[in-house]
Amino acid sequence: MKIGVIGAGHLGNFHLKQLTNIPEISVSGFYEIDQQRAEEMSREHNIPAFSSMESLLSVSDAVSVVTPTESHYKITEIALDSGCHVFVEKPITDNLNHAGLLLKKADKLNKIIQVGHIERFNPAFMVLKDTDIAPRFIETHRLAPFKPRGNDVPVILDLMIHDLDIILSLIDSKIQDIRANGVSVVSQTVDIANARLEFDNGCVANLNASRISQKEMRKMRIFQEDKYITLDFQEGILEEYKVYFDKPDNTLVDQVIKIGTDNKKYILYNKPEIPIYNALRKELHHFIYSIQHARQPETDGKSAMEALRLALEIQSLIDK
Repeated sequence: MKIGVIGAGHLGNFHLKQLTNIPEISVSGFYEIDQQRAEEMSREHNIPAFSSMESLLSVSDAVSVVTPTESHYKITEIALDSGCHVFVEKPITDNLNHAGLLLKKADKLNKIIQVGHIERFNPAFMVLKDTDIAPRFIETHRLAPFKPRGNDVPVILDLMIHDLDIILSLIDSKIQDIRANGVSVVSQTVDIANARLEFDNGCVANLNASRISQKEMRKMRIFQEDKYITLDFQEGILEEYKVYFDKPDNTLVDQVIKIGTDNKKYILYNKPEIPIYNALRKELHHFIYSIQHARQPETDGKSAMEALRLALEIQSLIDK
């Protein structure tokens, strides 16, 4: 399988690096509109830079689209029409109409669209998925220092959408109510935002996102009737506190905390070992596997469209 990359900027550079380390495919080349950048990346990765997107698509079975959000629709449409499967960085597009058109085209042409919601492939989250999860309350904090790039979309589409996608994957219930507020500080779009989601099943999610923080943070806390889970996406740490009414068997003594004088109530602390791997490579490998086995990826166009729908609704509430 031959895979090309469209866009060799900051993130496109990472795509090129990781794709060259996946033995199941060969990198057909890349297209970058900035000629100087193209020459630099070609030398660094020893990969041919194509003079046009169309020429790259003609020799590729699939492509990674790593360009500004406003260009996702047009490039993905051209790639699908050229017979390529498409991996496109999140968000899938900047509006629902375009996202819907891409999904219809991919279905008609029998092509796969995978969207770069990379946190679904975070090692700590992959371990979380194997635990017993029934959230009643979720709190997220996704903070980042200000960077000149990536400000073409509000922080909801830039950062918060990661957590929106994850929450939608964890909670099998419709959203009953949404409340949101946000403010623009240094850019022309919203830089800090908070959203509160209430689901039909009673679960509540409180999300915080900022791209003008002094330090980076990517954390999620999950509360349920008998368990508290904290997940650090940045450090790759998962911690679990689970309540038992009898002392758990086969457990180290220092992992069990007795509650008060009740000898039949214990808290088991567990910090599972998290595998070490590159999440982007895992994500791209999943894309390749999905193509090879003709199956929809975990973060397909449909799930990405639902995350976009929710993000845009939050943004519209802030804009009112």
